[in-house]
Amino acid sequence: MAVTVDEFLSMLDTLPETQQVDAGQWISLKVGGKGYGYVWEKTRTVGLKATLDEQAALVAERPDVFEVQFTAGQFGWVVVHLEGIEADELLELVTEAWCLTAPRHLVESHEYGYLYEE
Repeated sequence: MAVTVDEFLSMLDTLPETQQVDAGQWISLKVGGKGYGYVWEKTRTVGLKATLDEQAALVAERPDVFEVQFTAGQFGWVVVHLEGIEADELLELVTEAWCLTAPRHLVESHEYGYLYEE
């Protein structure tokens, strides 16, 4: 168990039109000009957009891995400690964050593609 920053950044290749923007102390993750995540290499943490319910569930379930970052409207951002998570779970979370943010046509195209890959 544990995901490196490089492994996480490689996961982003599966999410169409993701932009990685160097913001100095962190990398901002965007799609369609809107943010859905952050990477702090120094602390080996990732911040991801989630629903409020998902944010609460993750933090309640494993507070050693997840923590509340902030809330904004109907979304709750969660900090993920990379040393405490497995790659498949992190890929699912970052994909959900991307889906909450990406333009609808990208999400539909991405989901449609998965139907034929399995």
